[in-house]
Amino acid sequence: MHKSTIGTSILLFFVSGALAADIRPQLVVPDSAHAQIIKFQDGTTSRGRIIRVDSAAVAFRTDFGEMTVAIDKIEEVRTIPVAAIRDGKYWFPNPNATRLFFGPTGRMLKQGKGYFSDYYVFFPALTYGITDNVTLGGGMSLFPGLGFGRQIYYLTPKAGFSPSPALHLAAGALMVSFPWFDDDDAGRRSTSAGIVYGVGTYGTDDNSFTAGLGYGYAGGEMADQPMVMLGGEYRLSRRTAFVTENWLFPGVDQPVVSAGIRFFGEGMCCDLALINVIGEGAIAPGIPYADFVINF
Repeated sequence: MHKSTIGTSILLFFVSGALAADIRPQLVVPDSAHAQIIKFQDGTTSRGRIIRVDSAAVAFRTDFGEMTVAIDKIEEVRTIPVAAIRDGKYWFPNPNATRLFFGPTGRMLKQGKGYFSDYYVFFPALTYGITDNVTLGGGMSLFPGLGFGRQIYYLTPKAGFSPSPALHLAAGALMVSFPWFDDDDAGRRSTSAGIVYGVGTYGTDDNSFTAGLGYGYAGGEMADQPMVMLGGEYRLSRRTAFVTENWLFPGVDQPVVSAGIRFFGEGMCCDLALINVIGEGAIAPGIPYADFVINF
């Protein structure tokens, strides 16, 4: 099968899964520690609590009183902790909680949730929650002037679970297929490479620490020693967070470090950061990094 056909099939799979969600399982009366946000078909939202569910409508209580909402007018119902409402405003969760910058966290996407991401403009990807414990992502580079056969293809499967509300553990891989190259001198073509990893994240949605180990491979050969990743997130305000991601590679004395700000709304975010090394070879102020994520 042609690689472009594979890419189209993956996209249709993700989109069809997202559209197939049934609204009725979301129509529940929450406990006193939780509130709800109803998103209507016209795109507007309202915050309150469902107090009764009938066959065709729900009774929804807000700060301004009680109203009846037809079920066929509801697009989504999100249950949120009351603690996430600060000074009358909803502090929505990090929309890219499953990743730092490049590296993954131990958190998993919920079933039916997904996102489109793009790194350095030329590296887009789609990621989708097959179940609460299994996520599949993938994409291809979009270098101008190169055909499909010369782009870079990547796949990012991941599986994980949460032993407690504060601890999230996962394992996965980054699998990369490089394009064909004409090398008249060596007479060879490019090969596949990637990383097989395990990662854990501890903390809250706003403040957390992440640590991981990964073994790189190329051409069917696995590295003898792992690379180490250490990072974390710290919520600065309703719409910003500090993020850091740092790597120590086997046989390399200088760690690769990065730090930046994540700017986000309820369904999208943008990361702006600087990447550098510690010690000889450091570049002031660092190499710029940028990505963005859109949830669906």
